[in-house]
Amino acid sequence: TKGTVLYHGKDITNKSANKICRLGIARTFQNIRLFKELSVIENVMVGLHFKTGNSPMKGRLLAAITSYIKAGEEYERMHESASKWLEFFHLTQFENDLARNLPYGHQRELEIARALATDPTLLFLDEPAAGMNPSETDSLMKTIRRIRDLGITVVLIEHDMKLVMNICDTITVLNYGQNIAQGTPEQIRNNPQVIEAYLGKEEA
Repeated sequence: TKGTVLYHGKDITNKSANKICRLGIARTFQNIRLFKELSVIENVMVGLHFKTGNSPMKGRLLAAITSYIKAGEEYERMHESASKWLEFFHLTQFENDLARNLPYGHQRELEIARALATDPTLLFLDEPAAGMNPSETDSLMKTIRRIRDLGITVVLIEHDMKLVMNICDTITVLNYGQNIAQGTPEQIRNNPQVIEAYLGKEEA
């Protein structure tokens, strides 16, 4: 793999994850990566702490993260901000539960809430619908629209075509790593290369 990653004209190719985060870029993972021994609200507060530039992550154990958050002078402010994100995702009733005890769909939502707590202008969601049932996917679709309404640009990496076609303004289609099409959902739906890549070429 090679190339250069530019963001607002600046080369960010080799920047560390925490520096990229502070540029206003956040992401979630295909495989959920919550701090499962922390409470729901503490997971969001970790995201808020990244935003302050005082991240306790490097070189410290998970227990140190918890004590740092609880002992911090800005605890009340961070708690209030985290509570607003839990309210946005309808997770308030679970705020004191351990993250590991949340249902799968809510764990997905919590990971997105933590990413949003870093105050991004650009949010990458890596296959957020993976493992979700149709009801959870429909809820996710509504959530992504609400995030977009906040003025946050969302880049979705996803194989669920119903989800992609229903919420994306612009779609880029890759086939074996090659960009074969880019356009609106309607343009993509009728693109011969996309049809061939996904359905195969009809024999003469």
